[in-house]
Amino acid sequence: MKLTILGGGGVRMPGFVRAVLRSRPGTFDQICLLEPDHLRRETTGRLAVELANALGQPGMVTVTQDPAEALTGADFVFSAIRVGGDEARVIDEQVALRRGLVGQETTGPGGFAMAMRTIPVVLSYCELLRRYAPGATLINFTNPVGLITQAIADHGGIRAVGVCDTPGGTIEHLCQFLGADRQQVQAGYAGLNHLGWVTSLRVDGDERIGELVSRFEELQHAEHRFGAFDPAMIRRLGALPTEYVYYFYDPLRYVREVTAAGSSRGEDVLRLNTELLEGLAKAFADGGVADAWAVYSRLLGVRRDTYMRTDMEGASGQEEARARRAAQPEPGLEAAAIGGYEGLALRVIDGLTGAAPADCIVNVRAATSAGSSTAAGMNAADVVETLASVSPAGIVPLQSPALPRSAHALVQQVKEYERAAVDAVVSGDLTLAGVALSLHPLVPGITAARELLTEYRELHGPLLGHLT
Repeated sequence: MKLTILGGGGVRMPGFVRAVLRSRPGTFDQICLLEPDHLRRETTGRLAVELANALGQPGMVTVTQDPAEALTGADFVFSAIRVGGDEARVIDEQVALRRGLVGQETTGPGGFAMAMRTIPVVLSYCELLRRYAPGATLINFTNPVGLITQAIADHGGIRAVGVCDTPGGTIEHLCQFLGADRQQVQAGYAGLNHLGWVTSLRVDGDERIGELVSRFEELQHAEHRFGAFDPAMIRRLGALPTEYVYYFYDPLRYVREVTAAGSSRGEDVLRLNTELLEGLAKAFADGGVADAWAVYSRLLGVRRDTYMRTDMEGASGQEEARARRAAQPEPGLEAAAIGGYEGLALRVIDGLTGAAPADCIVNVRAATSAGSSTAAGMNAADVVETLASVSPAGIVPLQSPALPRSAHALVQQVKEYERAAVDAVVSGDLTLAGVALSLHPLVPGITAARELLTEYRELHGPLLGHLT
C-alpha cells in the first residue's frame, strides 16, 4: 500500500513516519510526503527520509513537491496542511484578541479565518485525488477538522474521515485518574470536533461518570486540561467536556490569561517551529540523522509539554519544559511508541484494511446505514464527532448518547455556523461569509463579524481573495 501525506513537511511528520515504520512494518510499500515549501523539504522532510534509511528501510520514504507524483497510486492520504503557515495562525489569533475575543486556531474568528483559506486548497486536492487515486481514502487532520471534513463530505467527491485525538486523549486521562485499564472501559461521547463531552464512563460495566463529576477538583489537580473549568458548572452539566470547550465556557478568562502571558499559543508555536527548523538545518550541516533526531525530539517534547498552558494558565511554561527535557535522555531512533492523532489515523487504516476492525471516535456524517441520525436535531449530512465502527465494510457511525441540554444547544448553534461557513467559502460570497461568522457563539454579532472579516482579508491578502 501507498500512504501519501499532504503537508508532509509538518513538524510532527518525522515522528509520525518513524512510529509508522516501527509499529507497522510491512503495512506500507511506500510513504510519500508532499511538501511545497523548500525549507521544510530539506529539514523535516529530509529527517523523515533519513529516519527510514537509519531504520533499515531505505527508499521507503520519499518527499516531493509534485502532487501528481505524490498522489498517483495512493491507497490512503493523510491531510495535515496549514495554508499560510504559522504566520497566518498568528494573524488569525491576534485579529480576534485585539477586540477582546477568543483568538484560537480552530474555533471562533481564528478557526473561521483558517477554514476560509483552507477549504479551497483542500477541495483542490480532492479534485486531484479523483484524478490520480480515485479509490483512496482521505484521513483529514487539517484544522479545523470538523469544518474541513464537512466541506469535503459536501463537495469533495471522495471517501474521507476526520480524525482528532482530543476525545480519545480525554478518555485516556479519565482512565488513568480512575486507575482503570483502557480495555476495561466503555465511554459515551458526543459532539462536534473540539466541542464534545464524555457523557458516560463504564469500568467493567459500572458507571463512573458521577464519581468523576463529584471528584472533579481532584481530577483538575491530576490533569491540567481540566484545570480551567468551573466545578459547579461541571456538576450542573453532569458530563465532562474536552479541553477545547473551555473557549466557549470561559472566553473572558482565556483572553485575560493570554494577555497575562504576553503572547498567544500561535506565537509560542511559531517561535518553537522556527527554532526547530533552524536546528534541523544546522544538525544536518554539522552532523547527521542522530543529531537531527535529538534536536527534533527535544523541541517537539517542549511543544507537547506546554500544550494549553498559555491559554489556561497565563504562561507558556516553556522554560520549565526545556529544563525537564534537557534532563531527560533522548529517545533512540528505534523507539516504537505511537499515540495521539497518528495512532488514531493508523487504527482507522487498520480497520478499513481488515487488519484490526475496531470502534473509533471519528468525524463522519451523522447518517447511519439505516438512515437515522446519531445526534438529535442533526441532518443526516452533518459531520459530527462520534464513535463509529471501522471495518472493510466502511465507517459506520454508532448511536451517540444524549448530550446535556445546554451542550446540545451549543452544538446546534455551532453546526449551523459550520453549514453557513462551508456555503460561504464554496460560493465565494463575502456577504454570506460575514453572516456565517456572526452565527458563531464567540462572535458578538454581525457588526463585529464584518469588521473581523475586513481585517482578515487585508492581512491575509490573496489567501482570502476568493471571497468577493
